[in-house]
Amino acid sequence: MAVITKRIGRNKYAYLAVREGKKVVHKYLGPINNPHIVKMILEVKEISTIPERFRFLFWDTSLSNIHIKRNARYIIERVLELGDMDALNWLQKVYTVHNIISVLSLSKVISGKSKNFWMIWFGAEDA
Repeated sequence: MAVITKRIGRNKYAYLAVREGKKVVHKYLGPINNPHIVKMILEVKEISTIPERFRFLFWDTSLSNIHIKRNARYIIERVLELGDMDALNWLQKVYTVHNIISVLSLSKVISGKSKNFWMIWFGAEDA
C-alpha cells in the first residue's frame, strides 16, 4: 500500500495504490490540500515504514534496510521483547494479531517471561 500524488494542472491529488492479486489499483483519495487527506497520507506512511521514534529498538540496523513485510518476524520480535506501549500500538496497526501470535509462538528470540506475558495479552490458547 502506498500513497501516490499526481499533479493535474495546478492542483495535486492523492491516490492510494493497493495491490489486488497481480494488479495495482489506484483509488482516488482527494485533493492534497484537504486536511483529512493529509492525515490519511501520514497514517499510511506510518504503517509502511518503521517510524524514526522506534530507532532505539533497531539500533543495530539501518531503518531504511528493514522491509515491513520481509522482516516481519524480526520487527515483531524486537517490539515484543524491547518495545513500549507506543511501539505495541504501532505494531498492531501494521500486523494482524494472528501474525503476531504466530511469530510469538515460533520465536526463539523472545524470552520465556515475555512470551508468556504476550500470549496472555493477545489471548492465545497456548498461554
